[in-house]
Amino acid sequence: MKYKTRIIYNPTAGPWDMTKTLQRLCTSLEHQGWACELVETEQAGDTLWYCQQAAREQLNLVLVAGGDGTLNEAANGLAHTQTALGIVPVGTGNVLAHQLHMPILNLTAPLQVGEVSEALITSRVQRVDLGNVNGRRFLCWSGAGLDAEITAFMEPRPRYAKHLGTIPYIIAAITVASQFSGVRARITVGDRHLNTRALLVLTSNIQLYAAFFSIARYARMDDGLLDIFIFKGLGFAYIVRHLLRIFSGRYLSDPDVIHVLARQMQIETKPAVAVHLDGDPLDTTPALFNVEPGALRLLVPPHAPTSLFTQPPEI
Repeated sequence: MKYKTRIIYNPTAGPWDMTKTLQRLCTSLEHQGWACELVETEQAGDTLWYCQQAAREQLNLVLVAGGDGTLNEAANGLAHTQTALGIVPVGTGNVLAHQLHMPILNLTAPLQVGEVSEALITSRVQRVDLGNVNGRRFLCWSGAGLDAEITAFMEPRPRYAKHLGTIPYIIAAITVASQFSGVRARITVGDRHLNTRALLVLTSNIQLYAAFFSIARYARMDDGLLDIFIFKGLGFAYIVRHLLRIFSGRYLSDPDVIHVLARQMQIETKPAVAVHLDGDPLDTTPALFNVEPGALRLLVPPHAPTSLFTQPPEI
């Protein structure tokens, strides 16, 4: 299908300036009959505003060139509208792009523009859920505890740090994990009430986590439910144990890991801990998580795993 579209580009996303490459992508899409323009953001919040504007103008599609944080702004701007969201991955993590098997633009980008263009041209629209935590929507995941503390420690990062890829995350994870002992948490999920010592509480809308781990391996993006994981324990030894079990795939049989499918979860902790969404710091606990079924029209490439969806594409 041919679209009237706008590429919204966050020039600070990822380790490299991709402006010229995106201009070539626009030209490639125009050769396929799409109407395309490139718009650069200047500050936080611009992507949200541009997406809201695109929805008011009734554009068919917005393509977002950035990382998962930029996509989060876009999802908030396009929620409950008829304008679809497409991904042009140029960020550092690109977890959702990896999940959807979308080609990544990087240093070899001139060789990949045609591949990305072809993936977009042959994509279809899927209606997917959005999560919501404390009034802010998320597309991939949100969490409280260890991972959010690492995110708060890391962000915002200067561009030179992004050149190092995952190395700064590994250093930050070791630094924070060595000092984080977990918190006392009161968690309400559906009709269940839990009082436990929690290291990490994760709510996921996709199967991948942090590009490396398939934690929510059975998650569906359109089932109206969040995959919720509660990792219990106290101190660094439990963190290492959970990590090893995740690597080995045995974490779901661990009595210190609770996995629940639910529409809503509330968490209170003592002391308060950081909360993140889609890899960006948000707030601190207490936090209320819920799901907005079918809130977003998402452009999905043809090679995306069919296991991510319960329903066929719209078009």
